Amino acid sequence: MVAKNLKIILDTNVLYAGLYSSKGASFKVLRKIEEGCLKVVLSTTLLFEYEDVLKRNRLVLRLSNQEIEKILDYFCGHSEHQRIHFLWRPRLPDPKDDHLLELAFASRTKFIVTHNIKTSKEWKPLGFDQ
Repeated sequence: MVAKNLKIILDTNVLYAGLYSSKGASFKVLRKIEEGCLKVVLSTTLLFEYEDVLKRNRLVLRLSNQEIEKILDYFCGHSEHQRIHFLWRPRLPDPKDDHLLELAFASRTKFIVTHNIKTSKEWKPLGFDQ
Protein backbone atom coordinates (compact mmCIF):
# COMPACT_ATOMS: atom_id res chain seq x y z
CA MET A 1 0.00 0.00 0.00
CA VAL A 2 1.40 3.39 -1.01
CA ALA A 3 0.66 6.47 1.09
CA LYS A 4 -1.34 9.10 -0.81
CA ASN A 5 0.80 11.85 -2.33
CA LEU A 6 4.13 10.32 -1.38
CA LYS A 7 6.75 12.61 -2.94
CA ILE A 8 9.25 11.00 -5.30
CA ILE A 9 11.93 11.97 -7.78
CA LEU A 10 11.21 9.92 -10.92
CA ASP A 11 14.40 9.09 -12.78
CA THR A 12 14.13 9.20 -16.55
CA ASN A 13 15.04 5.52 -16.86
CA VAL A 14 11.89 4.55 -14.92
CA LEU A 15 9.69 6.83 -17.04
CA TYR A 16 11.19 5.34 -20.21
CA ALA A 17 10.78 1.75 -18.99
CA GLY A 18 7.18 2.36 -17.93
CA LEU A 19 6.30 3.77 -21.33
CA TYR A 20 8.17 0.98 -23.12
CA SER A 21 6.39 -1.91 -21.40
CA SER A 22 3.19 -2.29 -19.42
CA LYS A 23 4.45 -5.47 -17.75
CA GLY A 24 7.02 -4.25 -15.24
CA ALA A 25 7.39 -2.33 -12.02
CA SER A 26 8.07 0.93 -13.88
CA PHE A 27 4.62 0.82 -15.46
CA LYS A 28 3.12 0.23 -12.00
CA VAL A 29 4.95 3.31 -10.73
CA LEU A 30 3.45 5.37 -13.57
CA ARG A 31 -0.01 4.02 -12.69
CA LYS A 32 0.48 5.01 -9.04
CA ILE A 33 1.41 8.51 -10.22
CA GLU A 34 -1.72 8.65 -12.37
CA GLU A 35 -3.85 7.42 -9.45
CA GLY A 36 -2.50 10.21 -7.26
CA CYS A 37 -0.68 7.90 -4.85
CA LEU A 38 2.72 9.28 -5.86
CA LYS A 39 3.57 12.95 -6.40
CA VAL A 40 6.49 13.60 -8.72
CA VAL A 41 8.86 16.43 -7.84
CA LEU A 42 10.15 18.01 -11.03
CA SER A 43 12.84 20.50 -11.97
CA THR A 44 13.37 22.18 -15.30
CA THR A 45 16.52 20.12 -15.81
CA LEU A 46 14.67 16.86 -15.21
CA LEU A 47 11.79 17.88 -17.50
CA PHE A 48 14.25 18.65 -20.31
CA GLU A 49 15.91 15.27 -19.73
CA TYR A 50 12.51 13.55 -20.00
CA GLU A 51 11.87 15.39 -23.27
CA ASP A 52 15.29 14.58 -24.72
CA VAL A 53 15.18 10.86 -23.92
CA LEU A 54 11.57 10.35 -25.00
CA LYS A 55 11.97 12.22 -28.28
CA ARG A 56 15.24 10.47 -29.14
CA ASN A 57 13.55 7.13 -28.53
CA ARG A 58 10.08 7.91 -29.87
CA LEU A 59 10.24 5.21 -32.55
CA VAL A 60 11.23 2.53 -30.05
CA LEU A 61 8.49 3.73 -27.69
CA ARG A 62 6.03 3.93 -30.59
CA LEU A 63 5.03 7.46 -29.59
CA SER A 64 4.49 10.49 -31.77
CA ASN A 65 5.94 13.88 -30.88
CA GLN A 66 2.39 14.98 -30.05
CA GLU A 67 1.93 12.07 -27.63
CA ILE A 68 5.27 12.86 -25.99
CA GLU A 69 4.19 16.50 -25.60
CA LYS A 70 0.98 15.30 -23.87
CA ILE A 71 3.04 13.17 -21.47
CA LEU A 72 5.32 16.10 -20.69
CA ASP A 73 2.30 18.39 -20.25
CA TYR A 74 0.81 15.86 -17.84
CA PHE A 75 3.96 15.93 -15.71
CA CYS A 76 4.04 19.72 -15.82
CA GLY A 77 0.45 19.89 -14.62
CA HIS A 78 0.56 17.16 -12.00
CA SER A 79 4.01 17.51 -10.45
CA GLU A 80 5.42 19.62 -7.70
CA HIS A 81 7.85 22.06 -9.29
CA GLN A 82 11.10 22.75 -7.48
CA ARG A 83 13.60 25.42 -8.35
CA ILE A 84 17.24 24.68 -7.70
CA HIS A 85 18.93 27.75 -6.21
CA PHE A 86 22.35 26.18 -5.90
CA LEU A 87 24.54 23.84 -7.86
CA TRP A 88 25.86 21.45 -5.29
CA ARG A 89 27.66 18.72 -7.19
CA PRO A 90 27.89 15.56 -5.12
CA ARG A 91 30.12 13.86 -7.75
CA LEU A 92 28.24 10.63 -8.15
CA PRO A 93 29.75 7.85 -10.28
CA ASP A 94 27.45 8.99 -13.09
CA PRO A 95 27.65 12.82 -13.17
CA LYS A 96 24.40 12.89 -15.17
CA ASP A 97 22.60 11.85 -11.97
CA ASP A 98 23.91 14.71 -9.84
CA HIS A 99 20.89 16.85 -10.69
CA LEU A 100 18.57 14.21 -9.19
CA LEU A 101 20.33 14.46 -5.87
CA GLU A 102 20.28 18.26 -6.05
CA LEU A 103 16.53 18.12 -6.69
CA ALA A 104 15.98 15.71 -3.82
CA PHE A 105 17.89 17.94 -1.40
CA ALA A 106 16.18 21.15 -2.55
CA SER A 107 12.70 19.63 -2.31
CA ARG A 108 13.39 17.51 0.78
CA THR A 109 12.19 14.45 -1.10
CA LYS A 110 13.40 11.24 0.46
CA PHE A 111 12.58 8.80 -2.35
CA ILE A 112 14.36 8.64 -5.70
CA VAL A 113 12.80 6.03 -7.99
CA THR A 114 15.48 4.72 -10.35
CA HIS A 115 16.80 1.60 -12.04
CA ASN A 116 20.36 2.79 -11.50
CA ILE A 117 21.33 0.57 -8.57
CA LYS A 118 25.03 1.50 -8.75
CA THR A 119 24.32 5.20 -8.22
CA SER A 120 21.53 4.61 -5.71
CA LYS A 121 24.01 2.87 -3.40
CA GLU A 122 25.89 6.18 -3.27
CA TRP A 123 22.67 7.94 -2.17
CA LYS A 124 21.92 5.62 0.76
CA PRO A 125 24.45 7.17 3.21
CA LEU A 126 22.90 10.57 2.44
CA GLY A 127 19.51 9.40 3.75
CA PHE A 128 17.72 8.53 0.51
CA ASP A 129 15.82 5.31 -0.03
CA GLN A 130 15.90 3.39 -3.31
